Amino acid sequence: MAKVQYFGTGRRKKSVARVRLVPGSGNITVNKKDIDEYFNFDTLKVLVREPLEITDTLDKYDVIVNVNGGGFTGQAGAIRHGISRALLEADSELRPVLKKAGYLTRDPRMKERKKYGLKKARRAPQFSKR
Repeated sequence: MAKVQYFGTGRRKKSVARVRLVPGSGNITVNKKDIDEYFNFDTLKVLVREPLEITDTLDKYDVIVNVNGGGFTGQAGAIRHGISRALLEADSELRPVLKKAGYLTRDPRMKERKKYGLKKARRAPQFSKR
């Protein structure tokens, strides 16, 4: 018998998260580590769990995540996006709840490119009169 799995891909900044939802007891595994071991900050753990809490599916699914690229904040946002998409695949009735919370929308904000003549995207070299 094939195991039921739901997939979702989430992205934020330079991070890409491939999320797999498997019916289970609510364990969240990120890159083969427990979520408490992977993320140091409680705010990021809360951010990742938000889609599951808002849809009351926290103890229905085990979440297995493979995430790479970017920093830990971008990765947490990508995981949240991926979980939301996977939940939508599992149950399309959750769409209004997830959409209202804004979890299905991909955050389009990216790092601005560096321009020539400047030190960073907008930071100009220090000006000195003499």
